[in-house]
Amino acid sequence: MSEMRPFVIVPTYNERDNLPPLAGALLRVPDLRVLVVDDGSPDGTGEVADRLARESRGRLSVLHRTGARGLGRSYIAGIRHALATDATTICQMDGDLSHDPADVPRLLERMADADLVIGSRYVPGGRIENWPRRRLALSSFANRYVRAITGLRIKDCTSGFRCWRREAVERLPLDRVTSDGYAFLVELVWEAASAGCRVAEVPITFVERRHGASKLSSRVILESALLPWRLVLRS
Repeated sequence: MSEMRPFVIVPTYNERDNLPPLAGALLRVPDLRVLVVDDGSPDGTGEVADRLARESRGRLSVLHRTGARGLGRSYIAGIRHALATDATTICQMDGDLSHDPADVPRLLERMADADLVIGSRYVPGGRIENWPRRRLALSSFANRYVRAITGLRIKDCTSGFRCWRREAVERLPLDRVTSDGYAFLVELVWEAASAGCRVAEVPITFVERRHGASKLSSRVILESALLPWRLVLRS
């Protein structure tokens, strides 16, 4: 990993209890830098992030977003910030400890022959812990639905655990990525495939959040249902 300059973007909204252990674990990965993109959390997550930044010796920074909230907006802002640094690899992961920071080196190792590496729940060896059956069924159906409409061959199109080569991110048309919520994750994968990126999937264990509430809502589900058709019609 010594020749890499990996950079992890962690979007947060009301994750004050999850952020300290997540940041601590990430900073144990050698050479890794962390950007927390806080979406105006009313629970004080931004202040917690600022404290962690002061204690990190320059390895953790914080971007405080204002205005309209959303996962997609947070990630776009974080990606643009990362591209303004010397990062060679840009990673995404959830801020709720669903993704194991110890898996980051495994994803980075696969960058040797891929432009995008996805931490996948739906390849052999991948699994999900502590989700109710309804949530499992919804996630599994969503990925089959996306693949059926778009023709994507990726097993886990909705995973938020990813590592990108900088050059791959620079090829993405970020200005035309308009979706938010979980649909943003699908749209970014679609753009990567359209740009000819080599995509690999690494099995991970996804664990339900320890603290706080899920951000899944009926609006998010509707946007995700409509997005694949919009992508196909746009191509």
